Formats: sequence, C-alpha cells, structure tokens
Amino acid sequence: MDFQASLALIAPEILLSLSGLALLLVAAWVGDKASRLISILSCVALGGAFFLVAPAVCGGALGPDTMAFGGQFTADAFAGLAKLMIYAAAGAALVIAPAFFERFNMMRAEYPILVLFAALGMGIMVSATNLLTLYVGLELNSLAAYVLASFLRTDGRSAEAGLKYFVLGALASGILLFGMSLTYGFTGTTSFDGIRAALSGGMTTGALFGVTFMLAGLAFKISAVPFHMWTPDVYEGAPTPVTAFFASAPKVAAIALSARVALDAFGPQWLAWQQIVVFAAIASIVVGALGAIGQANIKRLLAYSSINNVGFILIGLAAATQAGASAMLVYLAIYVAMTVGSFVAVLMLKDAEGNYVEGIADLAGLSRTQPLLALCLAMMMFSLAGIPPLFGFWGKFVVFQAAVQADLVPLAALGIAASVIGAFYYIKIVKVMYFDEPAGTVTGKSDWAHWALLAISAVAVSPLGYLLTKWLGALADGAAAALFHAA
Repeated sequence: MDFQASLALIAPEILLSLSGLALLLVAAWVGDKASRLISILSCVALGGAFFLVAPAVCGGALGPDTMAFGGQFTADAFAGLAKLMIYAAAGAALVIAPAFFERFNMMRAEYPILVLFAALGMGIMVSATNLLTLYVGLELNSLAAYVLASFLRTDGRSAEAGLKYFVLGALASGILLFGMSLTYGFTGTTSFDGIRAALSGGMTTGALFGVTFMLAGLAFKISAVPFHMWTPDVYEGAPTPVTAFFASAPKVAAIALSARVALDAFGPQWLAWQQIVVFAAIASIVVGALGAIGQANIKRLLAYSSINNVGFILIGLAAATQAGASAMLVYLAIYVAMTVGSFVAVLMLKDAEGNYVEGIADLAGLSRTQPLLALCLAMMMFSLAGIPPLFGFWGKFVVFQAAVQADLVPLAALGIAASVIGAFYYIKIVKVMYFDEPAGTVTGKSDWAHWALLAISAVAVSPLGYLLTKWLGALADGAAAALFHAA
C-alpha cells in the first residue's frame, strides 16, 4: 500500500493532531479566556473524527485494505467501533467540564487540548497492529491523563490522585514494556501478524512470560483485579469531569487493545492466556462488588462499579471467540452510556451554594426534592446492576451467552451469582434517594448541557435502548469479524 493510501486511513488521527496543535497555539496566544471557544472547537474536531471513522464501522472494513504503514496500523471496523465510543465519551467530558472548573476558577485552555491528545493516543492504541505503535499510543494517552488527574491544582486530593496515577501508571508501562521485550525476544518480531505466525507451532516458555507480563500491564490500564488498587483513590481525587473521562474513554481503549493483543497476536495460543483472563474476570467481579458495599462516597462507589463491570467485559474476552469479542463491544457501548450518565448525574448533585455533593448520605430523600434527577440516577444504578428491563441487562446477557457458547458455563454461573451481590450497592443508593428522610442538601440547579447529556444517557439505557440491539449487534459482529479475519 502506498504512502497516500496510508495517510487516507489515518485521516481521523491527522485531524485530531492538527486540531490539537492549532488549538495549542490559540491557547498560548489568547490564554484562558479562550477556554470555552477551544472546548467547542475540540468538540467539533472530535465530531469530525467521528464521522471520518463511521464509514469503516458501518461497512465492516477488514482485510489488507485497512492496513497502513507496512502493517503497523489498521483502520478496520473493530478499531473504528472503539474509536466511535472513545470520541463520544471524550466529547461528553468536554461538555460537562466548563461549569465544574469555573466553579473553582480553574478552567484552563489546556484542558480540552489534553482531552484531544488523549483521544488521539487512544485511537492509535485500538488501531495498533505492532508493539511499537501500541506503546506510542499508550504513552500519548497516559501522559495527557496524568496531567488531567491533577488538573485541579488548588485541591490536595487532585494532586494526590495525579501522583498516584503517575507512579502506578509508570509501573504498569514498565511491566508492559518488559512483556513486549520478552515477546520480541522469543518471536523475533514486533508485528502482531509475525507474533501470531511465530506462535502457530506452539508457545515457548519465554513467550508465555511475555504474554503474561503484557496482560498484567494492560490490566493496570483497565483496572482489573489484582491491579486495581489505584482506581478508587484516583476516581475520588480527580476532578469529576476527568473521572467521567477516565471511567469511559480510556477504559474502552485499554479493553479493545487487550482484545487485539490477546485475540490477534496471541490468538493461536488462546489456551495459554485464557486462564489468566478468567481469573481476572472473576476476581474483578467479586472485588468490585464487595469493595463497593461499604463506600460512603459516590465517586468511590462508581470506581468499584467500574472494576466490577470490567470483570463482566473480560468474560467476553475469556470466551476467545468471535461471539465473545462481539459481546464485549456491545457491553462496552452500553457501559459508556451508563457511565457518562452516572457521572453527569453526580455533577448535578449540588447544594444551595453550588458546592458539589459526593456523600451518599446527602442523597437522602432526593426523590422528593429533585424527582427527575433522582429518577435518572436510579435508572443508571438499576442499569449498571443489570436489572431488566433496562438496557444494562442486555450487556450482561450477551457476555454470559458468549461464555456458555464457549463451554465456560462455570464462569457464566459465577458471574451471574456475583452480579446479584453487586446489585446490593446500586439498590442501596436508590433506597437512600426514595425511602430515607430528605437531607435537604442537594438543592442546586444545573445547566441545560448537563440535562441534555443526562437525558440522552437515560433514553439510551431505558427499555427504548432495546430498539438498538439489532443495529448495535450487527456493528459489533462486523467489528469482531475484522478482528478474527487474520486468525
């Protein structure tokens, strides 16, 4: 494939790169007074990238025509569907940020630019078909994320969150890089196609250590047990719009990257890594469910909820089948809607002075003081718990179905049993809002942008979401087919 064709395949990345650089110059010249304009233009850039990616997803792009730069980058339907979720979540993080940061007089022009470059890095991650491309995308995303976590410089919790995220993120990158070096040493190539060909005859001990260390490094990025320890502290300490971003877009990128590494590069030896993923899935579901029960802060509770949901998504990966990969993508799409809606609702919890409320006890009687907000938050909680008829149930159903089809019935049974435990802490929030005496704390008003995002998320997770099942399933099937095309 010639250079011009490769450039055409990376058009979304070129758009985000040029937009980020141009807006960085605007921020340098005009300063923070242009922060809202830069946020709007960043949303436009993300929207442009979204529409550039959409044709590949709708057309089920796969095969050699999607490969760019000598097989280092692919613009197939699998990467495209992940990018659509990433860009949508990043756009939501930009919309909800100004009102939050202006409350602290901390809205900076750099915030939307950092989100833009993080989205660029995540796009490279999900399109990587070479270990070197993988690492470039991962670090581009991580470096922006470390700054975003500590963006609220006047808040000690934010500085602590940024430091913890940086230290543990650097450790995860080191572990991943060590696994990549072992993989290269024992296969003689950094290309996913080359690694797959080298392992088609059998898995050497060195390559087994390589895939183990790589999955461990990626487990940090998706906050899967036992590498989840940073998640509650970072989610609680980081500014809430940043937490909403961390819980959605980077999660999609890291899970999609993990799926591509496991099913593409190490696909022929899936039995070697399946038991690792099965353990991580079960442990994440159980630890996420039990860890959330005693939480008094809603952001920490949502952090454990994130760990819990990663466990369910990993059940789809553990199946190591095309149906499992498709189920993962369906669950991720629903999860992004639920997560964005949940954190938008959290941002709308304000007292009379406009201070943000995070204590679960402060939500007491919310149904009587702000019934519409309480209804939307209750819908998010029930959907995250997987209670029908809300759309979150469908995400769990498809991953359990994929596990059963792959003869992983015990894993599916354990997942179903653990999801019952997880439902407790979601229902606890609903109980506090609807059955406790009003605390009278949450009385502040929110702007139309927050209500619009919350309404979109609420409609998506409502029973109306089931109207999308056939369409979403077809897109996910096409994306999964692209991932298994070379296998």
